[in-house]
Amino acid sequence: MTQLVDGPVRVAVPATSANLGPGFDSLGLALSMHDHLEAEVVDAGLEVVVTGAGAGSVPLDESHLVVRSMRAAFGLLGVRPPGLRLVCTNVIPHARGLGSSSAAIVAGVVLARGLVGGGSLLVDDEALFALAARLEGHPDNVAPAFFGGFVISGCDRGAGEFYAVPSAVDPRIEAVAFVPPTPVSTEVARGLLPAKVPHADAAADAGRAALLVAALAGRPEQLLRATQDWLHQDYRRPAMPESLALVDALRADGVPATVSGAGPTVLALTDAGGATGLVARCPEGWAAHHLTVDQDGARLL
Repeated sequence: MTQLVDGPVRVAVPATSANLGPGFDSLGLALSMHDHLEAEVVDAGLEVVVTGAGAGSVPLDESHLVVRSMRAAFGLLGVRPPGLRLVCTNVIPHARGLGSSSAAIVAGVVLARGLVGGGSLLVDDEALFALAARLEGHPDNVAPAFFGGFVISGCDRGAGEFYAVPSAVDPRIEAVAFVPPTPVSTEVARGLLPAKVPHADAAADAGRAALLVAALAGRPEQLLRATQDWLHQDYRRPAMPESLALVDALRADGVPATVSGAGPTVLALTDAGGATGLVARCPEGWAAHHLTVDQDGARLL
């Protein structure tokens, strides 16, 4: 009979940046900014405590995204806890293109499995990742949040099966995330995309996405060329003009810069020596974060 674990279980889950320019809905990178969460089984009821990002605005009931994700994972594991206590210490900003919703989903499924004795034997990583991707609807942020590092992911058309393939990242590569004070919802950003794009643009993006895999793996001198995008960023300019203006300015100076995910955060790739100068270019009122690549993904502490 499946047993629940006594005492709290803790997890750290990283922020992520999807797309990275041309890798629309397929490429994602885990970054060294983490939410920390703790969950435990209690006798009855539900208690949710949130501090940091989202405090005062996210729900504290069954509709909380982490709770919903935990419930889905418990269903997969075939258990029903009598009650739950969840404490979220959030650092990843919400609605900024750094994967906060994916972090919540991944944290929830990992916590739930951790609260079940022998949970990893009942549901392996591939099955748990697939559940998280179904909950999110697309895997480009979920995959690096779960596995860490740089991940190529997608969903097989027709079969509907999610896949995630980790790929190498040159240890010299670091990043600076420029986070604006105003959010942009993923729904708004996606709503600006056209139903069709020119074939030449799609072909050019495919070539750049392939080059980006090689550039991240060991040819960082190719990152400026490899992060060029024609598929989605300019279409989103009306929703985040300041972000695209910063991308344009950085790229004009030879910095590989992109919109992070659906935006409006701007991600600039660099090495440790270049990060200080980039941070100094942070627009007034924005926040700049010097980040490394998180190779671990979500992990129980």
